[in-house]
Amino acid sequence: MAAVQICDLHGHVGDPVTLRGWVVTTRSSGKIAFAVLRDGTGTVQGVLSKKEVSEETWASFGALTQEASVTMTGLVRDDPRSPGGVELSVTSLTPLGASPDFPISPKEHGTSFLFEHRHLWLRTRRQTAIARVRHEVEQAIRDYFYHEGFTLVDTPILTGAIGEEAGNLFATDYFDLGKAYLAQTGQLYVEAAAAALGKVYCFGPTFRAEKSKTRRHLTEFWMVEPEVAFNDSDANMRLQESFVSCIVARALERCREELKELERDPSVLERVQAPFPRISYTDAVTRLNGLGSDIKWGDDLGGDDETLLAKEFDRPVLVFNYPREVKAFYMKENPADPRTVLNNDCLAPEGYGEIIGGSQREDDYDRLLARIHQQGLDPEAYRWYLDLRKYGTFVHAGFGLGIERTVAWICGIPHIREAIAFPRQIHRLYP
Repeated sequence: MAAVQICDLHGHVGDPVTLRGWVVTTRSSGKIAFAVLRDGTGTVQGVLSKKEVSEETWASFGALTQEASVTMTGLVRDDPRSPGGVELSVTSLTPLGASPDFPISPKEHGTSFLFEHRHLWLRTRRQTAIARVRHEVEQAIRDYFYHEGFTLVDTPILTGAIGEEAGNLFATDYFDLGKAYLAQTGQLYVEAAAAALGKVYCFGPTFRAEKSKTRRHLTEFWMVEPEVAFNDSDANMRLQESFVSCIVARALERCREELKELERDPSVLERVQAPFPRISYTDAVTRLNGLGSDIKWGDDLGGDDETLLAKEFDRPVLVFNYPREVKAFYMKENPADPRTVLNNDCLAPEGYGEIIGGSQREDDYDRLLARIHQQGLDPEAYRWYLDLRKYGTFVHAGFGLGIERTVAWICGIPHIREAIAFPRQIHRLYP
């Protein structure tokens, strides 16, 4: 008998089936026994009657422990009281893999212990719910760009060009060519691709060596970065509104059970619809001062400032035109106020902070070269990047959305380290 998946059991009511999976819990009254089984697609309760199964099957049940892998065969029955609406009347049970002393029991465990056993913690209902939301977010991203006519471009992980601050790089010796760096961003490369394909994006891991211990930072994280030829800063913000709204709507549509498991209030996410409120950096500083912050014009917004500002809105807010001196060299100078650049951050509500950073890019060769010199970067490493302004320069804009921050916000979890299967932090490289 071929094995079926638990998620398909509704189509097999009245039929004998075989399931394969892992034991969640067991209990027995002496004559009737229960084993909850999960297989990655769902959970179901198996019911065994001592008088109706063989002695071998009954003994096999008695040896089961949490997370043992088993094969169960039985008859599928309707049962409205069961979480999935069905249960399995077990006729036979075959252990596949024992699980003595599984370390993660139903009792409370400390965070350090759980991350030390992350490879096993992933099996719990909460963690699988987060993983499914992340999967849906990533699929929504790919579907959105596919339907909008974007082309996926895979950009280098090892690079000789720096996208952000030089002090936040992981460096390695690269044969006889000097230093190479783990990419902080694929942006510079998708700018080149935008001149070939118009609307492009990259999607992959990025790395930051900053020694940050906040709940919003990882040293390795995933980012999606679209770039659009002939988009200016305003068009870039409109794309962000549409994009984020689509992702959240998809999670609400397809992850209702997962969000329920995570005790996430869906009404908060239902308000995430375009257009988003917009506020200039200058006005944001004024508003923050009125709310008690001591931020001064010229300072970058810190995490506390982002949280304080975002509390004023019921959906993400776009803060635009930051001071030039606190932003990256590639951002376009604001012709209306040369102190600032044509950029924006998208701040999620409820204290989750920046989920998107974006800008119109500097398309003038001389201005870009001057900024490279000003920030102490090597112009030779950016010779190819400068070529984009030398041969058919064009207005263009793009942004980067951090997957873990977005997933943490949608799930309502307090720290982004749970939003990726195996987080990398300054104090953690295991497992």
